[in-house]
Amino acid sequence: MIVGTLAIMLPVAASIGVGRFVGWLMVFDSVVQGVHAFRSKGIGRLSWKLLLAILYLTAGIYFLLHPFLAVAALTLALALFFFVHGVLELISYLSSRKGRGSLWLLFNGAISTILGAMIWRHWPSSSLWALGQLVGIGMLMTGMARLMMALAMRGRAAEPGNTHIQEVRAA
Repeated sequence: MIVGTLAIMLPVAASIGVGRFVGWLMVFDSVVQGVHAFRSKGIGRLSWKLLLAILYLTAGIYFLLHPFLAVAALTLALALFFFVHGVLELISYLSSRKGRGSLWLLFNGAISTILGAMIWRHWPSSSLWALGQLVGIGMLMTGMARLMMALAMRGRAAEPGNTHIQEVRAA
């Protein structure tokens, strides 16, 4: 929760951190792809996997050397993801609108579509803050959810009649 709060307070630093993290992931994945290429059978698979490994390595190094361009590319991909996700949720709502709880699909679809469109509309100027803000919010919400789950489990363990949980605690 602390790291999420810091990312919300410092969105530019968080955005650059995410860009660098993705760059390193691409570099490490290129190594895995390269090793996997030589384990594949057939020259067609070998050449395809080596080409993919070189592509990952090139993109990863580019992301590491040019963090602002990496952040801009990731923000554009994020905007596209939100927009497509929102449209698919709206389509899902249309096919199940008579079902119970389907309004949540409509709500989620509308918010995701609007969020994707807002980020896309202000791209690339939104790149420096949007990625860091969204990652920070996600980390904060994940931390809060885990904390609430742990507190609920602690409260449940203290309830009388939960002998299974009390037996686990005693062991």
